[in-house]
Amino acid sequence: MLPALMSSRITMVKKQLLSGEPCAKCAQAEQVLRERGYWERIDRIVWAKEGDPNSEGMRLGKEYGVELAPFFIVEQASGSPQVYTSTIKFMKDTFAPASTAQSGAPTGPSDQAAAGEQLAERFESAEPETVVRYALERFGARCAISFSGAEDVVLIDIAAKTGLPFSVFSLDTGRLHAETYRFLDKVRSHYGIEIQIVSPDAAQLEPFVRKKGLFSFYEDGHKECCGIRKVAPLRRVLTGFDAWITGQRKDQSVTRADLPVAQDDPAFQGANGKLLKFNPLSNWSSAKTWEYIRKNDVPYNALHDTGFVSIGCEPCTRAIRPAEHERAGRWWWELETQRECGLHVK
Repeated sequence: MLPALMSSRITMVKKQLLSGEPCAKCAQAEQVLRERGYWERIDRIVWAKEGDPNSEGMRLGKEYGVELAPFFIVEQASGSPQVYTSTIKFMKDTFAPASTAQSGAPTGPSDQAAAGEQLAERFESAEPETVVRYALERFGARCAISFSGAEDVVLIDIAAKTGLPFSVFSLDTGRLHAETYRFLDKVRSHYGIEIQIVSPDAAQLEPFVRKKGLFSFYEDGHKECCGIRKVAPLRRVLTGFDAWITGQRKDQSVTRADLPVAQDDPAFQGANGKLLKFNPLSNWSSAKTWEYIRKNDVPYNALHDTGFVSIGCEPCTRAIRPAEHERAGRWWWELETQRECGLHVK
């Protein structure tokens, strides 16, 4: 970690559009720095002017091999300059205490003992930002966001704005749409974060496919396939965390109607046994989710522009028809009460 010493000099390179305005990502980074109280620690601002390769920011980008903005250059009294293209990592390495960067902010005994039921009551009417901040302040990188859809990237956007450490994982079933794979990479690049891609165990998957083929779920239900491609990998990855954050909403399905904002996970275990599960968007609607996406210029899966709402594996997801419920495109050949894959258990 680079300590924020008086001998260091910090330069922020921002992109200036032809209109004279900063790019949206640069404006967002400045907002986060101001909210965290770090803005005054930036020694100078340099502009990479769109269409002007001779502007100082463009020249610095070329010098350091950086094509994205914003980026940060931390110069120490000795040693080579450190360049950051991720605002979160820049803040964590440059300003955050070592204990916070590794495992989140220290918490008191009452927080450590707080159970899911207590937290559900405490945050019953809280805004998602409040719930996410609490989870990250308590657990830091030991709290993971489960990422696949529109709600999940909203949570990543909220988490990124806190400036706190967090982790992200995504289940790659091997049957996702091409658009989904491109979406995962777009989110990784947009936020400058690592996404842990979790794949099925070949020792389980290969015999299943050899015996039942690639489309058995149309005949005998999706539970067995989802168990191998999704549930088992999720169980494996969660053993490395103490808490996880999901994008579930109450109005998504009849099976989620009583979804709490926080809970002790009833189906999975974490690194120390008990696992806390946060559902910050529990009380939101689809309309509220998309309002946030548009207002904050959040990336989304291109399939949403073609009639897809809830997106899973390619063989088990279709675009919905007018007036259909958003989950009607998932496992559409099965009863509505059976349309869960096992990741979320009441």
